[in-house]
Amino acid sequence: MNVYLKLIIAYLKIGLFGFGGGYAMLSLIQREVVDSGWISSQMFTDIVAISQMTPGPIGINSATYIGYVVTGSVLGSLLATFTVVLPPFVLTLIASHYIDHHRQSPVIQGALMGLRPVVVGLIASAALLLMNSENFGYEVTQRVITIIICIASFCCVYFTRIHPIFVIIAAGITGLLLF
Repeated sequence: MNVYLKLIIAYLKIGLFGFGGGYAMLSLIQREVVDSGWISSQMFTDIVAISQMTPGPIGINSATYIGYVVTGSVLGSLLATFTVVLPPFVLTLIASHYIDHHRQSPVIQGALMGLRPVVVGLIASAALLLMNSENFGYEVTQRVITIIICIASFCCVYFTRIHPIFVIIAAGITGLLLF
């Protein structure tokens, strides 16, 4: 099968079943692109890091980059980006019309209540997925330092009013100086 067709099918699946946003769809993206052998686990981790630092949704940013890497062309980037966006766009149009007309329905309220914890679970799954040796290092010293950076970053964002951009910049400078 043509690599472009495989890319389209993979990203249609990701777009169709990637509930909860970019972080929630990371495990699905990994399954489609790493497990298929298109990219390595190390490259996937790097793509996630780059996608987080660039403006825009992580799922779309990673699709654009992976589409280019897999096909070696801008057409691959455009196809992956378009096909990951198409299903949610169509579903949102349909769902918003239906939900707007039936907002008070117990069925809609129940479905939304059931989806909320799933999204949290998928995001937690993405966090665990990223806790690997590519992100935390192979050597014990490197692993300890990266865990400290991770915990410090979490604490700065969660417990203080420090803007996440400043935390990202500080972590990048820290990594540059230490590694």
